Amino acid sequence: MKHLEKILSQDLIPFMEKTFSKFEINTPLRASHFLSQVMHESSNFKFVEENLNYSAQGLIKTFKKYFPTPELADQYARQPQKIANRVYANRYGNGDEKSGDGWKYRGRGDIQTTFHDNYLVLGQYLGIDLISNPDLVKTPEYARLSAGYYWYKKKLNLVADKGSSEEVVKAITKIVNGGYNGLDDRLLRFNKIYNILKEV
Repeated sequence: MKHLEKILSQDLIPFMEKTFSKFEINTPLRASHFLSQVMHESSNFKFVEENLNYSAQGLIKTFKKYFPTPELADQYARQPQKIANRVYANRYGNGDEKSGDGWKYRGRGDIQTTFHDNYLVLGQYLGIDLISNPDLVKTPEYARLSAGYYWYKKKLNLVADKGSSEEVVKAITKIVNGGYNGLDDRLLRFNKIYNILKEV
């Protein structure tokens, strides 16, 4: 892909090119949609691990189902490992709260891979053991590849191919985010990146 050096630091380009090649993110349109989403999600690749350091108030607001009372939230506040083990217990292959699976399989990568079963499938696809070593998804290579796999699994190239309009960015954001959080930033990033990548 031409002009990537105008968008990414030199050390990231090989991993991004590998991701583009593996998941057919092979047009300026596809690459612009992909990059704008992952750069927003990871704050320009700074955050490749979920931040679970919630206050009691934050827990009630974000995970009301798991923290129905202020008293319970107080027992977990500012304890990321304990929080992860509660909110991610007994789902998608994770064991109960005591198993530690919630923390072990917390969100990692540019578009966060979460839960045992998702690590298992991703690892099988990439040919690596992520069940024993989920921290691999934080590394420069696999943080990118895990996002590429998510993109591929959700068939987002087909959505990206619909064009460069705000509606397309919104449609992709809804799939990646589950809503429209950060839409303005994603749009801004997309337009900026697409103007660079579509240059001949």
